[in-house]
Amino acid sequence: MPNPASTLVGVVEELWRYPVKSMIGQQLAATEVTESGLLGDRAYALRDRSDGKIATAKNPRKWPNLFDYGAALSGTATAGEKLSPARITLPDGTTISTEQPDASRILSSALKREVKLEKIGRGEQDASNKEVSEEYWLDMEGLEHRDTVTDFALPEGTFFDTATVHILTTATLQRLHELYPEGRFAVPRFRPNVVVPDRWF
Repeated sequence: MPNPASTLVGVVEELWRYPVKSMIGQQLAATEVTESGLLGDRAYALRDRSDGKIATAKNPRKWPNLFDYGAALSGTATAGEKLSPARITLPDGTTISTEQPDASRILSSALKREVKLEKIGRGEQDASNKEVSEEYWLDMEGLEHRDTVTDFALPEGTFFDTATVHILTTATLQRLHELYPEGRFAVPRFRPNVVVPDRWF
């Protein structure tokens, strides 16, 4: 009888963490997974000072270039220890730390919108328990809304849109490419945490 501790349950092709919500993240070789998802994932987010909503690439009219920003933790994330700061790379190549006192000012200037960089963490939580973000719906037949922006609530005490772990299969990417050959379906733009091949086993 095989040892359950060594039983293969699946194959992981890629692991990703996104320290700042809606920015391109970092690829990992290994990570710890907690009840709050991958350690350090969506630990930070930008709050729009004008309306208090959490910035998201799901509303590209308001946030057209969040994907041009990248974020990576500056150290190894270990459960039970204080999370290391994140390093944010701006579109012009400038790098700042989330611990810089002027980080929000620099990001506001780059984004041309007043924002506040906030962190979620035990004992140092800036976010409230009722965060709101927004999503733009394309003008496409069959959608619940068309050519409009709607608000949605984030899970309590998090900067996630819905689930704490996002899994993407290579079969999904292949199918999207088949349906829209001229499109670019790069993994980081979907911001999955785990990418699995077509056949897990």
